[in-house]
Amino acid sequence: MNTKTPPGYRIQRATLLDIRAVHRLEQIVFPLDAYPYPDLALLFLWPTMTNLKVVSPDGLLAGFVCGMGTRLRDHGWIVTLAIDPAHQRQGLGRALLLACERRLPTRCIRLTVRASNVPAITLYRHTGYTILDRKPGYYRDGETGLVMEKCLES
Repeated sequence: MNTKTPPGYRIQRATLLDIRAVHRLEQIVFPLDAYPYPDLALLFLWPTMTNLKVVSPDGLLAGFVCGMGTRLRDHGWIVTLAIDPAHQRQGLGRALLLACERRLPTRCIRLTVRASNVPAITLYRHTGYTILDRKPGYYRDGETGLVMEKCLES
């Protein structure tokens, strides 16, 4: 699978120094569901989290992903993945997702996505995720969440 980023973009580890920019992007991409600032800080401090960002050619945050996994569980989770709308449709979401998957120490990876988020569902399907479960009323506004899963080759 193609994990390359467009010319000038680079994927690297995200740190607490990135949290303000990550929080701003969460609020833009997920206006109803953005993680509160303290919760994002915990994601960056949690020892089993993999936090990656994609940096644009101008040095700004273009996207990020937080994934969680441990060898003690049979599956990990993509906790959040967001690409700045100005940088979408360039393969950055796919590249970040696949980079995070490679770093998680679990064979199967799950995520939850709004049932109405067709672009994200399409990305996940194209990268090998299938719908595992439906969670009616999962989101604050009552929308259904789709739990999707991908099992990696061992």
